[in-house]
Amino acid sequence: MRNADLVARGLKSVWHPCTQMKDHETLPLVPIKRGEGVWLEDFENNRFIDAVSSWWVNLFGHANPRINAAINKQINELEHVILAGFTHEPVVNLSERLIEVTPEGLNKCFYADNGSSAIEAALKMSFHYWKNQGKPGKKNFVNLSNSYHGETLGALALGDVALYKDTYQPLLMEVLTAPSPDAYNKEEGETDEAYALRQFEAMEKLLEEKHEEICAVVVEPLIQCAGGMRMHHPIYHTKLREACDRYGVHLIADEIAVGFGRTGTMFACEQSGITPDFMCLSKGLTAGYLPLSVVLTTDTVYNAFYDDYETLKAFLHSHSYTGNPIGCAVALATLGIFRDDNVIENNRRLSACMADSVAHLADHPNVGDIRQHGMTLAIEMVKDRASKTPFPWQERRGVRVYQHSLTRQALLRPLGNVVYFMPPYVITEDQIRHLAQVATEGIDIAVRD
Repeated sequence: MRNADLVARGLKSVWHPCTQMKDHETLPLVPIKRGEGVWLEDFENNRFIDAVSSWWVNLFGHANPRINAAINKQINELEHVILAGFTHEPVVNLSERLIEVTPEGLNKCFYADNGSSAIEAALKMSFHYWKNQGKPGKKNFVNLSNSYHGETLGALALGDVALYKDTYQPLLMEVLTAPSPDAYNKEEGETDEAYALRQFEAMEKLLEEKHEEICAVVVEPLIQCAGGMRMHHPIYHTKLREACDRYGVHLIADEIAVGFGRTGTMFACEQSGITPDFMCLSKGLTAGYLPLSVVLTTDTVYNAFYDDYETLKAFLHSHSYTGNPIGCAVALATLGIFRDDNVIENNRRLSACMADSVAHLADHPNVGDIRQHGMTLAIEMVKDRASKTPFPWQERRGVRVYQHSLTRQALLRPLGNVVYFMPPYVITEDQIRHLAQVATEGIDIAVRD
């Protein structure tokens, strides 16, 4: 089969996600036949470094032998069983391991299928907790400006990226929005920490005034990924945890994209020294292999639902594939690699290489910011560096970077005008430097008038 053959067939039958399909009249689809390590390969032997981890999910490369072996073993023992009234060894083992590696106090695991589903479950849990506590008036949620938490209606309501949300606004619940601590907006000479503390004042005021009607605050710790890889200082979440405790409000940490080493620590919350009331995990949980998500929560939350059936306090929420044994086996293999291969320490070396590889862009006239947390690095293209005036979004300059990258054995898929690296952890320093060179070339092409 040739590339064009599969593309032609696919365009007749497949509606692709996050895509204006008319684009593919001029922007060809890229058909992938196989993957190995950081590489993706099409049907004509062209290869691309997967610099975005196939939408931030792949941690240890494509066709990882250790994960493949875990799947093969599990699939011959048990492919799936209902988790209501039944249990199985992979889900018990995974739950025990997750409790070991996540912040102290998260002692119960509730499984779902994907990141949005985890957010939905956490929202329902928080509201239902307060209802069980005799406080049904607590039914509002707080988000941050420029946040993103998924595409199902509850998760979408918690987002604040207009591109995804505005069309569906009539379908969505109303939420309260506090200003983001996004360090891109700090004053000249102001530190990231000082700006985060200044931005927290508005959150403090909101909680003080409306805590009696608020169930929870939902945040993406350290990186607002779909919001353009905007980043902030961990002190914000330290202060937020203190305020949530003070005002009796839950804290939901959406670590779906930033967990499992993406920010330099196993979980982003570690850098703030906090334990949220709910931690939502997915994406890297299965290293890019299978859809699986989990909401970890505390004994306090769990115990509020533990009662006789007739009280109707139970959390009657379910998904058909909850706790799928194959997905759990993959997640266990993923955590085993973290445990055995010194991943976080090795990532520090790779992170330093990423920073060094793009340092030359710091003075580029069309680069407004270079920012990084661990294994996530972003370069923001702007029309004018001094004023940080953005390029009009309609010009789609990032698409030019994407198109160039495909000619240079790389998959870079910018978010608007933000070029970013979020590669699998098996990437080499030479491959990182190649990505930096390709990004530099792509940016130079993209900013030409």
